[in-house]
Amino acid sequence: MSSTQSIAEALLANLLDPHSGQNLVASGIVKAVGADGDRVVVDLVVPYPAASWLGELGAQVKRTLEADAAISLATVSVTSRVYSHKVQNDLTPLPGIKNVIAVASGKGGVGKSTTAANLALALQAEGARVGILDADIYGPSQPRMMGVSGKPDSKDGKTIEAKIAHGVQVMSIGLLIDEDTPMIWRGPMVTQALTQLLNDTRWDDLDYLIIDLPPGTGDIQLTLCQKVPVAGAVIVTTPQDIALLDAKKALKMFEKVNVPVLGIVENMAIHVCSNCGHAEHIFGEGGGASMSAQYGVPLLGSLPLDIHIREQADGGTPTVVAMPDSDAAHRYRTIARNTAARLSLQPRNKKIASPNVVIQEV
Repeated sequence: MSSTQSIAEALLANLLDPHSGQNLVASGIVKAVGADGDRVVVDLVVPYPAASWLGELGAQVKRTLEADAAISLATVSVTSRVYSHKVQNDLTPLPGIKNVIAVASGKGGVGKSTTAANLALALQAEGARVGILDADIYGPSQPRMMGVSGKPDSKDGKTIEAKIAHGVQVMSIGLLIDEDTPMIWRGPMVTQALTQLLNDTRWDDLDYLIIDLPPGTGDIQLTLCQKVPVAGAVIVTTPQDIALLDAKKALKMFEKVNVPVLGIVENMAIHVCSNCGHAEHIFGEGGGASMSAQYGVPLLGSLPLDIHIREQADGGTPTVVAMPDSDAAHRYRTIARNTAARLSLQPRNKKIASPNVVIQEV
């Protein structure tokens, strides 16, 4: 190894990936470093979708390397790739899905479904292939939030096609029943319905499937977490103490079933008056950070209490696509990169989901 190459590798080891919290070498981003005299070639592969950050990363690496007297020119290549990661209890990944991420809250009314919808759209905006499964049988909201309706198609009479909304594949019990029809089902029926929705949908080559879990930590949630191969979970909470109590229960639930919690999203963290600009922490302050420190899981980001977020979700065009240049959309995309980066630190799954093979006589 040349001295120039050693210098370059040492410089790269001092650069931090802001999304994973690790340096570029430890996070696996640096794939190759070569040197020819005082010229260096670096190959970077970011193991999560980060389309809006790749250019900045490449420029930063180039500046850092060329600032050293031993390096006259640095050529930097930056790409990204999503890998499949280990799931709980030695389950096998689902066909057509690299990673399942559960979004939970433990408590209703904290904006979990809105966060799940925008997280899916943000991952898609960062370059991933994404789907979202609405696991709330009693109160499905994703069809309205994502702006889809009508019964799903079935090409073979056995499986159903996901609806496409803003580039994201969507499935929900709300697509199979009328919007005002109540689901008066017991737990086992709900679990069976969700399992069928998950397994009978023809998910098309997804990097991530976001599962919008119903609130609570009861039998339905535990059964799903035990049977569905989940790579990681995100906890959504508001800063108030009563919401944090239930969010902590949700976190403990995932620990019991060996699903890594990728981090916490603090929703409705602050409200800024649209008339006078006064900022107020309506639901308290610092709750997400406190929970993050207590349980040793990262705070993925904080989101404002903003009427536009609610209106856009109600209108079927969530914030990430309705106002892509807004502060809220940038916050969602940062949360998406942080979530995917934290997942990328988990062990990779070496199991391969076998597709269903059907033999027909010709």
